[in-house]
Amino acid sequence: MRVLMQRVSQASVAVDGQVIGAIGRGYVLLVGVGHDDSEADVDMLAGKIVNLRLFADDNGKFDRSLLDVSGEALVVSQFTLYGDPRKGRRPDFTAAARPEKAKPLCDAFAVKLRELGVGNVQTGRFGAAMAVEIHNDGPVTLWLES
Repeated sequence: MRVLMQRVSQASVAVDGQVIGAIGRGYVLLVGVGHDDSEADVDMLAGKIVNLRLFADDNGKFDRSLLDVSGEALVVSQFTLYGDPRKGRRPDFTAAARPEKAKPLCDAFAVKLRELGVGNVQTGRFGAAMAVEIHNDGPVTLWLES
């Protein structure tokens, strides 16, 4: 499982011009699922993400987690995180899990974030063409992989 995590001041996702999810301060989590991923990967990454200290304390140091700041999360499925552009001019996406495996794990990831205490977890729509608006804060962007 791969997650591209961006700290944001606000973000939203729209489908067909309609906003279906929006958050304030928190993380946008672009989630890709591979063939070998499982609930254990969901649990590990969600636990890591909610506890990573990427928000500044009063001294300006990264010392507060998403939970510490009552941050929010926008989860957007992104199979292209498994794209391999090394050969030719078109990326190979065969390392990405099929939708029947990837969708349940993306859904479980959002549920796990809620279970771990993230108060507002919004999602995109799996398989849809989405317009994601991200106001990257910092910018702070991390790549996580299980």
